[in-house]
Amino acid sequence: MNKYVDLKYKPKEDELIAKYFVEPINGKSLEEIANHIAGESSIDTWSSITTLSESMRKRLMPHVYKIDDKKKIIEIAYNSELFEEGNMSQILSAIAGNIYGMSLVKNLRLLDFILPENMVKSFQGPQFGIKGVRKILNVYDRPLVGTIVKPKVGLNVKEHTDVGYKSWIGGCDAVKDDENLTSMKFNKFEERIPSMLNAMDKAINETGEKKVYFPNITGPYDKMVERYDCVVESGGNYIMYDILTAGFGALQGIRKMSKLPIHGHRAMHGALTRNKKMGMSMLALAKISRLLGIDTLHIGAIFGKMEGSESEIVEIENEIESETKRASRIALKQPWYRMKKTMAVASGGVYPGVVPKIINSMGNDIVIQAGGGISAHKNGIVDGSKAMRQAIEASMQNISLNDYAKKHKELKIALEQWGE
Repeated sequence: MNKYVDLKYKPKEDELIAKYFVEPINGKSLEEIANHIAGESSIDTWSSITTLSESMRKRLMPHVYKIDDKKKIIEIAYNSELFEEGNMSQILSAIAGNIYGMSLVKNLRLLDFILPENMVKSFQGPQFGIKGVRKILNVYDRPLVGTIVKPKVGLNVKEHTDVGYKSWIGGCDAVKDDENLTSMKFNKFEERIPSMLNAMDKAINETGEKKVYFPNITGPYDKMVERYDCVVESGGNYIMYDILTAGFGALQGIRKMSKLPIHGHRAMHGALTRNKKMGMSMLALAKISRLLGIDTLHIGAIFGKMEGSESEIVEIENEIESETKRASRIALKQPWYRMKKTMAVASGGVYPGVVPKIINSMGNDIVIQAGGGISAHKNGIVDGSKAMRQAIEASMQNISLNDYAKKHKELKIALEQWGE
C-alpha cells in the first residue's frame, strides 16, 4: 500500500475531511492503521495494484494530516473528485464503508466530517427549516410542544385519533406516530390518516391555533410514495420518516418529491452511535440528516431516558442550527452556504419538570416532545398536554414551575407525579 500519512499537509478548501477515533489491534501503530484506512476508503487496497497509475495516485490520493496518539484520533483529507455529488449513499460507502471490516482495526468510529462547498450545495437540505415550520404553526416566541401517540402500537384508528385530538386541544402543536407504527391490521395507514386529519382540523377550529400531524410513511420506497400521496390527498401538512431503517438514498428521493416538511426519527441510531469506540457519532448522523432535507430531527433530551450527555446534545443542536458561512477547516466547523436549518427535537423520557432545564440548555428553537410525560398524566391526556404547555409558559416568563403551578392545577399534578 502507498503512503498517505503527511502530517505537514494542509487541507484544501475543496476537500472532504473525515475525523475518526481509531483503535488498532495489538502491535500495530496508529500511523500504520491510519494509512490503511485512508487507502481502503479511497483508491488503494491491501496489496500493490498495477492499475493504480502514478498520475492517478498523485491526483486522487487522500492525506492523513493529523494523528493524535493520546486520543487515538486521526483526520483525513479527501479529494472531492472521489465522491459523487448529491449521493450520500456513495459518500458513506467510502468514508464509513469497508473500513469498519478491516482486520487491522479493533475499533473505529466516524466522529465528524465536513464537506466542501460544491458537495454541500449538491444536497437539497431542509425545504422548510426552522423558519418554515414556525410559519406553518404561527408560533415564533417559544419552543414547540409535541407528543407521541402512546402506546407505540396496539391502538385502533379510533383510539389513536382520540389520543391525537386530546393532545391537540390540550395545547400540543404537533402529534406524531411512533417509529414502529406504519400500517398494521388493527390500524391501517389509509384509514388513520383521514381520521387524524379530521381530528386535527376540529382541534384547530376549537383552539384557534394551528396544528401539525407527523404520520409515519416508512416502508419500501414505492409504498412510501403511496403513503405520501395519501397524506397530501387527505390534506396533511407533514410527513415522518425513519432515517436509518428506511435509508439515506430513499430519503433523498422522498425529499425531492415532497412538498411537505419532513420529521426525521432516528430509530436504530444506537446501533451506530452508542458505542463510543465504534460506528458513527450522532453528530455525524445529524449533519447527514440536515443535508438530506430533514426539517425536524430527534437528537435526544437532556435529563431524558435516552443515552447522550448534555454537551453532546448541545453540540449536535448547534451544528444543525448553524448558519456558519466560512470557518476553519482545521476546527472542522461546517460552512452551510445558506442551507436552511434543521429544528432539534428534544424527546425521550421528557416530562414537565425537566422543561426549564431543556430550554436553559437548548434554547427556544426546539420541539419539546413528550410521550409518556403527557399520556401518563394522572388526569389524562388533555391535562397532560396542558401541563407541558404550562411548563413552557412558566419557563418563558422566568417563573419557577412550583410558583406557576399554584395557579395551574395541571402542572401542579404533573410536578407531584414526576417531580422536577
